[in-house]
Amino acid sequence: MATVEHPRVRPGALEDREYQRAIVDAALDRNTLVVLPTGLGKTAIALRVIAEYLRRDPTASVLFVAPTRPLVEQHAREVARALFAPEPLVLTGAIAPDRRSALLHPPQVVVATPQVVANDLAEGQFPLDTISLIVFDEAHRAVGDYPYVAIGRANRDGPRARVLAMTASPGGSLGRIQEVWANLGVDRFEYRTEQSPDVAPYLHGIGVETVTVPVPPEVRHLAVLLRAAVARQVDVLSKYGQVPAGEFSRRALLEVGNRLHRQLSVERAQGAAAPAGLWAAVTAQAAAMKGLHALELIESQGVDALREFLGRQAPSRGQRWTPSQRAFLQDEDVRQVESILRGLTVEHPKVATTVRIVREELHRAATARVIVFSQYRDTVDRLLTEFDRLGDPAVRAARFVGQSARGEAAGLSQKEQVQLLDRFREGDVNCLVATSVAEEGLDIPATDLVVFYEPIPDVIRTIQRRGRTGRARTGRAVVLVADGTRDVGLHRASFSRERRMHELLERVQYESEHGHAPALPEPRRRQKLLSEFPN
Repeated sequence: MATVEHPRVRPGALEDREYQRAIVDAALDRNTLVVLPTGLGKTAIALRVIAEYLRRDPTASVLFVAPTRPLVEQHAREVARALFAPEPLVLTGAIAPDRRSALLHPPQVVVATPQVVANDLAEGQFPLDTISLIVFDEAHRAVGDYPYVAIGRANRDGPRARVLAMTASPGGSLGRIQEVWANLGVDRFEYRTEQSPDVAPYLHGIGVETVTVPVPPEVRHLAVLLRAAVARQVDVLSKYGQVPAGEFSRRALLEVGNRLHRQLSVERAQGAAAPAGLWAAVTAQAAAMKGLHALELIESQGVDALREFLGRQAPSRGQRWTPSQRAFLQDEDVRQVESILRGLTVEHPKVATTVRIVREELHRAATARVIVFSQYRDTVDRLLTEFDRLGDPAVRAARFVGQSARGEAAGLSQKEQVQLLDRFREGDVNCLVATSVAEEGLDIPATDLVVFYEPIPDVIRTIQRRGRTGRARTGRAVVLVADGTRDVGLHRASFSRERRMHELLERVQYESEHGHAPALPEPRRRQKLLSEFPN
Protein backbone atom coordinates (compact mmCIF):
# COMPACT_ATOMS: atom_id res chain seq x y z
CA MET A 1 0.00 0.00 0.00
CA ALA A 2 1.46 3.34 -1.06
CA THR A 3 1.34 6.05 1.57
CA VAL A 4 1.38 9.84 1.39
CA GLU A 5 4.82 11.43 1.49
CA HIS A 6 4.70 15.05 2.64
CA PRO A 7 6.82 17.03 5.11
CA ARG A 8 3.76 17.68 7.28
CA VAL A 9 2.29 14.14 7.10
CA ARG A 10 3.58 11.46 9.47
CA PRO A 11 5.15 8.53 7.57
CA GLY A 12 2.64 5.78 6.92
CA ALA A 13 -0.27 7.76 8.40
CA LEU A 14 -2.33 8.20 5.21
CA GLU A 15 -2.90 5.85 2.28
CA ASP A 16 -2.12 7.46 -1.08
CA ARG A 17 -5.27 6.91 -3.14
CA GLU A 18 -5.47 8.16 -6.73
CA TYR A 19 -8.86 9.86 -6.48
CA GLN A 20 -7.93 11.54 -3.20
CA ARG A 21 -4.72 12.88 -4.77
CA ALA A 22 -6.64 14.30 -7.73
CA ILE A 23 -9.19 15.98 -5.45
CA VAL A 24 -6.46 17.43 -3.22
CA ASP A 25 -4.66 18.88 -6.24
CA ALA A 26 -7.89 20.53 -7.37
CA ALA A 27 -8.72 21.86 -3.90
CA LEU A 28 -5.42 23.48 -3.08
CA ASP A 29 -5.91 26.62 -5.12
CA ARG A 30 -9.69 26.98 -5.54
CA ASN A 31 -12.60 26.92 -3.13
CA THR A 32 -13.88 23.39 -3.64
CA LEU A 33 -16.98 21.40 -2.75
CA VAL A 34 -16.16 17.68 -2.53
CA VAL A 35 -18.99 15.17 -2.86
CA LEU A 36 -17.74 11.68 -2.12
CA PRO A 37 -19.54 8.54 -0.90
CA THR A 38 -19.34 7.95 2.84
CA GLY A 39 -16.36 5.86 3.87
CA LEU A 40 -14.05 6.89 1.04
CA GLY A 41 -11.87 9.24 3.02
CA LYS A 42 -13.16 12.80 3.01
CA THR A 43 -11.23 13.33 6.25
CA ALA A 44 -8.04 12.01 4.62
CA ILE A 45 -8.51 14.55 1.83
CA ALA A 46 -8.95 17.32 4.40
CA LEU A 47 -5.81 16.23 6.23
CA ARG A 48 -3.75 16.35 3.03
CA VAL A 49 -5.01 19.84 2.18
CA ILE A 50 -4.39 21.02 5.76
CA ALA A 51 -0.84 19.64 5.60
CA GLU A 52 -0.07 21.59 2.45
CA TYR A 53 -1.49 24.85 3.84
CA LEU A 54 0.58 24.43 7.00
CA ARG A 55 3.63 23.96 4.79
CA ARG A 56 2.84 26.97 2.59
CA ASP A 57 2.37 29.39 5.48
CA PRO A 58 3.75 28.19 8.84
CA THR A 59 2.53 31.40 10.52
CA ALA A 60 -1.16 30.96 9.66
CA SER A 61 -3.87 28.84 11.29
CA VAL A 62 -6.32 26.36 9.84
CA LEU A 63 -9.98 26.11 10.89
CA PHE A 64 -11.78 22.74 10.71
CA VAL A 65 -15.51 22.95 11.56
CA ALA A 66 -17.84 19.98 12.12
CA PRO A 67 -21.47 19.83 13.31
CA THR A 68 -21.14 17.96 16.63
CA ARG A 69 -18.76 17.77 19.57
CA PRO A 70 -17.98 14.04 19.07
CA LEU A 71 -17.15 14.72 15.42
CA VAL A 72 -14.96 17.68 16.38
CA GLU A 73 -13.06 15.54 18.88
CA GLN A 74 -12.71 12.78 16.29
CA HIS A 75 -11.23 15.18 13.72
CA ALA A 76 -8.84 16.62 16.31
CA ARG A 77 -7.58 13.12 17.09
CA GLU A 78 -7.03 12.47 13.38
CA VAL A 79 -5.08 15.72 12.95
CA ALA A 80 -2.83 14.80 15.89
CA ARG A 81 -2.40 11.24 14.62
CA ALA A 82 -1.64 12.00 10.97
CA LEU A 83 0.09 15.40 10.82
CA PHE A 84 3.19 17.13 12.09
CA ALA A 85 1.21 20.14 13.28
CA PRO A 86 0.59 22.24 16.37
CA GLU A 87 -1.53 20.39 18.94
CA PRO A 88 -5.13 20.80 17.68
CA LEU A 89 -7.18 23.31 19.64
CA VAL A 90 -10.69 21.95 20.25
CA LEU A 91 -13.32 24.68 20.66
CA THR A 92 -16.84 23.72 21.71
CA GLY A 93 -19.58 25.22 23.81
CA ALA A 94 -18.07 23.48 26.84
CA ILE A 95 -15.41 26.22 26.91
CA ALA A 96 -16.50 29.69 28.10
CA PRO A 97 -16.31 32.47 25.42
CA ASP A 98 -13.70 34.54 27.26
CA ARG A 99 -11.50 31.48 27.70
CA ARG A 100 -11.93 30.51 24.05
CA SER A 101 -10.57 33.83 22.81
CA ALA A 102 -7.58 33.54 25.16
CA LEU A 103 -6.69 30.16 23.65
CA LEU A 104 -6.40 31.47 20.08
CA HIS A 105 -2.72 32.04 19.27
CA PRO A 106 -1.67 31.39 15.64
CA PRO A 107 -0.32 29.25 14.18
CA GLN A 108 -2.86 26.58 15.17
CA VAL A 109 -5.17 23.93 13.84
CA VAL A 110 -8.51 24.94 15.35
CA VAL A 111 -11.18 22.22 15.31
CA ALA A 112 -14.54 23.63 16.36
CA THR A 113 -18.29 23.40 16.26
CA PRO A 114 -19.78 26.03 13.92
CA GLN A 115 -22.03 27.49 16.63
CA VAL A 116 -18.97 28.49 18.67
CA VAL A 117 -17.17 30.07 15.71
CA ALA A 118 -20.28 31.92 14.47
CA ASN A 119 -21.01 33.26 17.96
CA ASP A 120 -17.43 34.40 18.50
CA LEU A 121 -17.34 36.03 15.05
CA ALA A 122 -20.51 37.96 15.92
CA GLU A 123 -18.81 39.21 19.11
CA GLY A 124 -15.58 40.07 17.29
CA GLN A 125 -13.75 37.39 19.30
CA PHE A 126 -12.56 35.09 16.52
CA PRO A 127 -9.47 36.15 14.49
CA LEU A 128 -10.61 34.96 11.07
CA ASP A 129 -7.88 37.03 9.40
CA THR A 130 -5.27 34.59 10.80
CA ILE A 131 -6.91 31.62 9.02
CA SER A 132 -5.51 30.44 5.67
CA LEU A 133 -7.89 27.47 5.18
CA ILE A 134 -11.40 26.63 6.38
CA VAL A 135 -12.63 23.03 6.16
CA PHE A 136 -16.42 22.55 6.38
CA ASP A 137 -17.39 18.97 7.20
CA GLU A 138 -20.95 17.82 6.39
CA ALA A 139 -21.17 20.89 4.14
CA HIS A 140 -24.75 20.14 3.05
CA ARG A 141 -25.76 21.90 6.26
CA ALA A 142 -24.69 25.29 4.85
CA VAL A 143 -28.26 26.45 4.17
CA GLY A 144 -30.84 28.61 5.90
CA ASP A 145 -29.62 29.98 9.22
CA TYR A 146 -27.17 27.19 10.06
CA PRO A 147 -23.92 28.69 11.47
CA TYR A 148 -21.90 27.54 8.44
CA VAL A 149 -23.68 30.29 6.52
CA ALA A 150 -22.48 33.01 8.90
CA ILE A 151 -18.90 31.68 8.79
CA GLY A 152 -18.96 31.53 5.00
CA ARG A 153 -20.30 35.09 4.79
CA ALA A 154 -17.66 36.42 7.20
CA ASN A 155 -14.95 34.72 5.17
CA ARG A 156 -16.21 36.15 1.86
CA ASP A 157 -16.45 39.63 3.37
CA GLY A 158 -13.06 39.43 5.05
CA PRO A 159 -9.90 37.37 4.70
CA ARG A 160 -11.17 35.05 1.93
CA ALA A 161 -9.38 32.02 3.30
CA ARG A 162 -9.33 28.96 1.05
CA VAL A 163 -12.48 26.83 1.49
CA LEU A 164 -12.68 23.04 1.41
CA ALA A 165 -16.28 21.84 1.81
CA MET A 166 -17.07 18.14 2.10
CA THR A 167 -20.22 16.03 2.09
CA ALA A 168 -21.57 12.68 0.94
CA SER A 169 -24.73 14.32 -0.42
CA PRO A 170 -25.26 18.08 -0.87
CA GLY A 171 -29.01 17.78 -1.45
CA GLY A 172 -31.65 16.51 -3.80
CA SER A 173 -32.54 19.82 -5.43
CA LEU A 174 -30.59 22.25 -7.57
CA GLY A 175 -31.72 25.09 -5.32
CA ARG A 176 -30.14 23.49 -2.26
CA ILE A 177 -26.90 22.75 -4.12
CA GLN A 178 -26.80 26.37 -5.36
CA GLU A 179 -27.39 27.61 -1.81
CA VAL A 180 -24.51 25.56 -0.39
CA TRP A 181 -22.32 26.70 -3.28
CA ALA A 182 -23.11 30.39 -2.76
CA ASN A 183 -23.02 30.39 1.06
CA LEU A 184 -19.54 28.88 1.23
CA GLY A 185 -18.09 30.79 -1.73
CA VAL A 186 -17.37 27.63 -3.73
CA ASP A 187 -16.02 27.91 -7.28
CA ARG A 188 -14.97 24.32 -8.01
CA PHE A 189 -16.78 21.02 -7.70
CA GLU A 190 -15.23 17.57 -7.24
CA TYR A 191 -17.81 14.79 -7.48
CA ARG A 192 -17.29 11.04 -7.38
CA THR A 193 -19.67 8.10 -7.26
CA GLU A 194 -19.17 4.40 -6.58
CA GLN A 195 -18.89 3.99 -10.38
CA SER A 196 -16.11 6.55 -10.88
CA PRO A 197 -13.10 4.73 -12.41
CA ASP A 198 -10.62 6.09 -9.87
CA VAL A 199 -12.91 5.22 -6.93
CA ALA A 200 -14.13 1.72 -7.84
CA PRO A 201 -10.87 -0.12 -6.90
CA TYR A 202 -11.23 1.04 -3.29
CA LEU A 203 -14.88 0.06 -2.74
CA HIS A 204 -15.92 -2.96 -0.75
CA GLY A 205 -19.49 -2.79 -2.01
CA ILE A 206 -22.92 -2.41 -0.45
CA GLY A 207 -25.78 -4.73 -1.30
CA VAL A 208 -29.14 -2.98 -0.91
CA GLU A 209 -32.12 -5.25 -0.24
CA THR A 210 -35.80 -4.45 0.09
CA VAL A 211 -37.79 -6.70 2.43
CA THR A 212 -41.54 -6.34 1.97
CA VAL A 213 -43.46 -7.10 5.14
CA PRO A 214 -47.18 -8.09 5.03
CA VAL A 215 -49.45 -6.06 7.29
CA PRO A 216 -51.88 -8.08 9.47
CA PRO A 217 -55.64 -7.45 9.02
CA GLU A 218 -55.89 -6.11 12.58
CA VAL A 219 -53.29 -3.44 11.83
CA ARG A 220 -54.91 -2.58 8.50
CA HIS A 221 -58.25 -2.10 10.27
CA LEU A 222 -56.69 0.43 12.66
CA ALA A 223 -55.24 2.26 9.67
CA VAL A 224 -58.68 2.41 8.01
CA LEU A 225 -60.18 3.95 11.16
CA LEU A 226 -57.43 6.54 11.47
CA ARG A 227 -57.71 7.45 7.79
CA ALA A 228 -61.43 8.07 8.34
CA ALA A 229 -60.63 10.30 11.34
CA VAL A 230 -58.22 12.38 9.23
CA ALA A 231 -60.79 12.63 6.42
CA ARG A 232 -63.33 14.01 8.90
CA GLN A 233 -60.99 16.88 9.81
CA VAL A 234 -60.16 17.46 6.15
CA ASP A 235 -63.88 17.85 5.48
CA VAL A 236 -63.88 20.75 7.97
CA LEU A 237 -60.93 22.35 6.20
CA SER A 238 -62.65 21.87 2.86
CA LYS A 239 -65.80 23.49 4.24
CA TYR A 240 -63.79 26.63 5.02
CA GLY A 241 -62.07 26.62 1.64
CA GLN A 242 -58.65 25.62 2.91
CA VAL A 243 -58.14 22.41 0.89
CA PRO A 244 -59.88 20.63 -1.98
CA ALA A 245 -62.27 17.92 -0.86
CA GLY A 246 -60.44 14.69 -0.04
CA GLU A 247 -56.94 16.23 -0.08
CA PHE A 248 -54.98 15.19 2.99
CA SER A 249 -51.37 14.76 2.06
CA ARG A 250 -48.92 15.75 4.78
CA ARG A 251 -47.39 18.48 2.62
CA ALA A 252 -50.80 20.01 1.83
CA LEU A 253 -51.82 20.04 5.48
CA LEU A 254 -48.51 21.59 6.55
CA GLU A 255 -48.98 24.34 3.98
CA VAL A 256 -52.50 24.93 5.28
CA GLY A 257 -51.17 25.18 8.84
CA ASN A 258 -48.54 27.74 7.86
CA ARG A 259 -51.10 29.77 5.94
CA LEU A 260 -53.59 29.74 8.83
CA HIS A 261 -51.02 30.84 11.39
CA ARG A 262 -49.84 33.65 9.12
CA GLN A 263 -53.44 34.79 8.85
CA LEU A 264 -53.82 34.68 12.63
CA SER A 265 -50.67 36.78 13.02
CA VAL A 266 -52.08 39.40 10.64
CA GLU A 267 -55.37 39.52 12.59
CA ARG A 268 -53.52 39.95 15.89
CA ALA A 269 -51.24 42.67 14.46
CA GLN A 270 -54.31 44.58 13.30
CA GLY A 271 -56.01 44.13 16.69
CA ALA A 272 -58.93 42.37 15.04
CA ALA A 273 -60.72 39.31 16.36
CA ALA A 274 -60.09 36.24 14.24
CA PRO A 275 -63.19 34.93 12.46
CA ALA A 276 -64.74 31.87 14.07
CA GLY A 277 -64.16 29.87 10.90
CA LEU A 278 -60.44 30.57 11.12
CA TRP A 279 -60.18 29.03 14.58
CA ALA A 280 -62.22 26.05 13.45
CA ALA A 281 -59.84 25.52 10.56
CA VAL A 282 -56.78 25.83 12.85
CA THR A 283 -58.24 23.19 15.16
CA ALA A 284 -59.11 20.86 12.27
CA GLN A 285 -55.64 21.19 10.75
CA ALA A 286 -53.91 20.38 14.04
CA ALA A 287 -56.21 17.41 14.66
CA ALA A 288 -55.64 16.15 11.11
CA MET A 289 -51.85 16.28 11.62
CA LYS A 290 -52.20 14.22 14.79
CA GLY A 291 -54.27 11.72 12.85
CA LEU A 292 -51.73 11.52 10.03
CA HIS A 293 -48.95 10.90 12.52
CA ALA A 294 -50.97 8.15 14.18
CA LEU A 295 -51.62 6.62 10.75
CA GLU A 296 -47.91 6.67 9.92
CA LEU A 297 -47.11 4.97 13.23
CA ILE A 298 -49.55 2.10 12.79
CA GLU A 299 -48.57 1.51 9.17
CA SER A 300 -44.79 1.78 9.41
CA GLN A 301 -43.84 1.41 13.09
CA GLY A 302 -46.13 -0.82 15.09
CA VAL A 303 -48.96 -1.21 17.55
CA ASP A 304 -46.87 -0.27 20.58
CA ALA A 305 -45.66 2.92 18.89
CA LEU A 306 -49.27 3.98 18.22
CA ARG A 307 -50.31 3.05 21.76
CA GLU A 308 -47.51 5.19 23.23
CA PHE A 309 -48.37 8.13 20.98
CA LEU A 310 -52.06 8.11 21.84
CA GLY A 311 -51.19 7.82 25.52
CA ARG A 312 -49.21 11.06 25.28
CA GLN A 313 -52.01 13.01 23.59
CA ALA A 314 -54.37 13.32 26.55
CA PRO A 315 -53.62 16.28 28.86
CA SER A 316 -51.94 15.50 32.18
CA ARG A 317 -53.90 15.77 35.41
CA GLY A 318 -54.77 19.37 36.10
CA GLN A 319 -54.18 20.50 32.50
CA ARG A 320 -56.89 21.72 30.17
CA TRP A 321 -57.73 20.08 26.87
CA THR A 322 -56.69 22.02 23.81
CA PRO A 323 -59.27 22.24 21.01
CA SER A 324 -57.14 20.02 18.76
CA GLN A 325 -56.71 17.37 21.48
CA ARG A 326 -60.44 17.29 21.99
CA ALA A 327 -61.16 17.15 18.24
CA PHE A 328 -58.69 14.31 17.73
CA LEU A 329 -59.17 12.13 20.81
CA GLN A 330 -62.96 12.45 20.90
CA ASP A 331 -63.34 11.52 17.25
CA GLU A 332 -65.48 8.37 17.08
CA ASP A 333 -62.96 6.46 15.01
CA VAL A 334 -60.00 7.41 17.21
CA ARG A 335 -61.97 6.29 20.26
CA GLN A 336 -62.62 2.98 18.53
CA VAL A 337 -58.89 2.66 17.79
CA GLU A 338 -58.10 3.18 21.47
CA SER A 339 -60.69 0.59 22.44
CA ILE A 340 -59.23 -1.99 20.04
CA LEU A 341 -55.68 -1.27 21.21
CA ARG A 342 -56.58 -2.12 24.79
CA GLY A 343 -57.20 -5.73 23.82
CA LEU A 344 -54.88 -6.12 20.84
CA THR A 345 -51.94 -8.51 21.25
CA VAL A 346 -50.73 -8.66 17.64
CA GLU A 347 -47.67 -6.56 16.78
CA HIS A 348 -46.46 -5.18 13.48
CA PRO A 349 -44.39 -7.92 11.78
CA LYS A 350 -41.58 -5.43 11.18
CA VAL A 351 -40.53 -5.99 14.77
CA ALA A 352 -40.06 -9.75 14.40
CA THR A 353 -38.51 -9.29 10.94
CA THR A 354 -35.90 -6.88 12.29
CA VAL A 355 -35.02 -9.17 15.18
CA ARG A 356 -34.66 -12.13 12.80
CA ILE A 357 -32.45 -10.28 10.30
CA VAL A 358 -30.17 -8.90 13.02
CA ARG A 359 -29.89 -12.22 14.82
CA GLU A 360 -29.00 -14.06 11.61
CA GLU A 361 -26.28 -11.51 10.79
CA LEU A 362 -24.71 -11.66 14.24
CA HIS A 363 -24.73 -15.46 14.21
CA ARG A 364 -23.17 -15.46 10.75
CA ALA A 365 -19.95 -13.86 12.00
CA ALA A 366 -18.72 -13.32 15.54
CA THR A 367 -17.12 -10.00 14.54
CA ALA A 368 -20.21 -8.61 12.77
CA ARG A 369 -21.58 -5.15 13.60
CA VAL A 370 -25.14 -3.97 12.91
CA ILE A 371 -26.96 -0.64 13.08
CA VAL A 372 -30.77 -0.52 13.05
CA PHE A 373 -32.22 2.90 12.22
CA SER A 374 -35.70 4.02 13.21
CA GLN A 375 -37.36 7.40 13.04
CA TYR A 376 -38.90 7.06 16.50
CA ARG A 377 -37.56 6.43 19.98
CA ASP A 378 -40.63 4.38 20.88
CA THR A 379 -39.66 1.93 18.15
CA VAL A 380 -36.02 1.94 19.31
CA ASP A 381 -37.18 1.05 22.82
CA ARG A 382 -39.53 -1.68 21.57
CA LEU A 383 -36.79 -3.30 19.49
CA LEU A 384 -34.41 -3.25 22.44
CA THR A 385 -37.06 -4.98 24.54
CA GLU A 386 -37.36 -7.69 21.89
CA PHE A 387 -33.58 -8.14 21.67
CA ASP A 388 -33.43 -8.47 25.47
CA ARG A 389 -36.19 -11.09 25.40
CA LEU A 390 -34.10 -13.24 23.07
CA GLY A 391 -31.61 -13.93 25.80
CA ASP A 392 -29.11 -14.60 23.03
CA PRO A 393 -25.49 -13.82 24.02
CA ALA A 394 -24.63 -13.33 20.34
CA VAL A 395 -26.92 -10.26 20.21
CA ARG A 396 -25.58 -7.43 22.33
CA ALA A 397 -27.80 -4.47 21.49
CA ALA A 398 -27.76 -0.92 22.86
CA ARG A 399 -29.87 2.20 22.43
CA PHE A 400 -28.22 5.08 20.56
CA VAL A 401 -30.26 8.30 20.68
CA GLY A 402 -29.77 12.05 20.95
CA GLN A 403 -29.32 14.16 24.05
CA SER A 404 -32.84 15.37 24.70
CA ALA A 405 -35.05 13.53 27.17
CA ARG A 406 -38.45 12.32 25.99
CA GLY A 407 -40.95 11.78 28.78
CA GLU A 408 -39.31 9.48 31.31
CA ALA A 409 -36.68 8.24 28.83
CA ALA A 410 -33.37 10.05 29.15
CA GLY A 411 -31.27 10.82 26.11
CA LEU A 412 -27.54 10.18 25.71
CA SER A 413 -25.08 13.00 26.27
CA GLN A 414 -22.40 13.45 23.62
CA LYS A 415 -19.87 11.93 26.03
CA GLU A 416 -22.11 8.89 26.47
CA GLN A 417 -22.51 8.62 22.70
CA VAL A 418 -18.74 8.54 22.23
CA GLN A 419 -18.37 5.92 24.98
CA LEU A 420 -21.06 3.75 23.38
CA LEU A 421 -19.36 4.01 19.99
CA ASP A 422 -16.12 2.84 21.62
CA ARG A 423 -17.96 -0.17 23.04
CA PHE A 424 -19.45 -0.84 19.59
CA ARG A 425 -16.03 -0.62 17.96
CA GLU A 426 -14.54 -3.00 20.53
CA GLY A 427 -17.40 -5.51 20.21
CA ASP A 428 -18.79 -5.21 23.74
CA VAL A 429 -21.90 -3.96 21.92
CA ASN A 430 -22.47 -5.33 18.41
CA CYS A 431 -25.86 -3.83 17.52
CA LEU A 432 -26.82 -0.18 17.80
CA VAL A 433 -30.54 0.57 17.67
CA ALA A 434 -30.47 4.21 16.68
CA THR A 435 -32.42 7.28 15.71
CA SER A 436 -31.14 9.86 13.23
CA VAL A 437 -28.31 10.89 15.57
CA ALA A 438 -26.30 7.95 14.18
CA GLU A 439 -26.67 9.02 10.56
CA GLU A 440 -23.84 11.52 10.35
CA GLY A 441 -20.13 11.53 10.95
CA LEU A 442 -19.63 8.41 13.05
CA ASP A 443 -16.18 6.87 13.16
CA ILE A 444 -17.34 3.28 12.67
CA PRO A 445 -14.86 1.53 10.41
CA ALA A 446 -16.59 -1.83 9.95
CA THR A 447 -20.37 -2.09 10.06
CA ASP A 448 -21.63 -5.13 8.20
CA LEU A 449 -25.38 -4.48 8.14
CA VAL A 450 -27.60 -1.42 8.28
CA VAL A 451 -31.34 -1.96 8.71
CA PHE A 452 -33.79 0.79 7.77
CA TYR A 453 -36.85 0.07 9.92
CA GLU A 454 -38.72 2.36 7.54
CA PRO A 455 -37.79 4.01 4.21
CA ILE A 456 -37.16 7.74 4.34
CA PRO A 457 -37.66 10.13 1.42
CA ASP A 458 -34.84 12.51 2.37
CA VAL A 459 -31.97 11.74 0.00
CA ILE A 460 -29.25 13.10 2.28
CA ARG A 461 -30.36 11.00 5.24
CA THR A 462 -30.78 7.90 3.06
CA ILE A 463 -27.22 8.19 1.79
CA GLN A 464 -25.87 8.93 5.25
CA ARG A 465 -27.60 5.88 6.74
CA ARG A 466 -26.48 3.57 3.96
CA GLY A 467 -22.94 4.90 4.23
CA ARG A 468 -22.59 3.46 7.73
CA THR A 469 -21.76 0.10 6.07
CA GLY A 470 -19.39 -1.10 3.35
CA ARG A 471 -16.42 0.84 4.74
CA ALA A 472 -13.79 -1.74 5.68
CA ARG A 473 -15.48 -4.72 4.03
CA THR A 474 -18.52 -5.60 1.95
CA GLY A 475 -21.74 -4.57 3.66
CA ARG A 476 -25.50 -4.85 3.36
CA ALA A 477 -28.35 -2.36 3.71
CA VAL A 478 -31.84 -3.77 4.28
CA VAL A 479 -34.93 -1.56 3.94
CA LEU A 480 -38.18 -2.79 5.51
CA VAL A 481 -41.33 -1.83 3.58
CA ALA A 482 -44.82 -2.47 4.95
CA ASP A 483 -46.88 -3.76 2.04
CA GLY A 484 -49.72 -1.54 0.84
CA THR A 485 -48.77 1.43 3.05
CA ARG A 486 -47.06 4.80 2.61
CA ASP A 487 -43.76 2.90 3.01
CA VAL A 488 -44.10 1.77 -0.61
CA GLY A 489 -44.33 5.31 -1.98
CA LEU A 490 -41.57 6.60 0.29
CA HIS A 491 -39.23 3.82 -0.81
CA ARG A 492 -39.92 4.52 -4.47
CA ALA A 493 -39.48 8.26 -3.90
CA SER A 494 -36.15 7.67 -2.17
CA PHE A 495 -34.66 5.89 -5.19
CA SER A 496 -36.12 8.47 -7.57
CA ARG A 497 -34.77 11.43 -5.62
CA GLU A 498 -31.32 9.91 -5.32
CA ARG A 499 -31.24 9.31 -9.08
CA ARG A 500 -32.26 12.93 -9.72
CA MET A 501 -29.63 14.14 -7.28
CA HIS A 502 -26.89 12.32 -9.19
CA GLU A 503 -28.15 13.81 -12.46
CA LEU A 504 -27.97 17.27 -10.91
CA LEU A 505 -24.50 16.63 -9.52
CA GLU A 506 -23.28 15.49 -12.91
CA ARG A 507 -24.51 18.74 -14.39
CA VAL A 508 -22.95 20.80 -11.62
CA GLN A 509 -19.67 18.98 -12.28
CA TYR A 510 -20.00 19.74 -16.00
CA GLU A 511 -20.64 23.42 -15.42
CA SER A 512 -17.89 23.69 -12.82
CA GLU A 513 -15.38 22.22 -15.24
CA HIS A 514 -16.48 24.80 -17.82
CA GLY A 515 -15.77 27.65 -15.48
CA HIS A 516 -19.00 28.78 -13.86
CA ALA A 517 -21.25 28.01 -10.93
CA PRO A 518 -24.36 25.89 -11.41
CA ALA A 519 -27.28 27.78 -12.92
CA LEU A 520 -30.80 26.63 -13.63
CA PRO A 521 -30.84 25.84 -17.36
CA GLU A 522 -33.60 25.84 -19.92
CA PRO A 523 -35.24 22.40 -20.14
CA ARG A 524 -33.81 21.71 -23.61
CA ARG A 525 -30.33 22.73 -22.50
CA ARG A 526 -30.63 20.47 -19.46
CA GLN A 527 -31.42 17.50 -21.67
CA LYS A 528 -28.48 18.39 -23.91
CA LEU A 529 -26.13 18.56 -20.95
CA LEU A 530 -27.37 15.29 -19.53
CA SER A 531 -26.90 13.60 -22.89
CA GLU A 532 -23.25 14.70 -22.86
CA PHE A 533 -22.46 13.27 -19.44
CA PRO A 534 -20.33 10.14 -19.42
CA ASN A 535 -22.09 6.98 -18.27
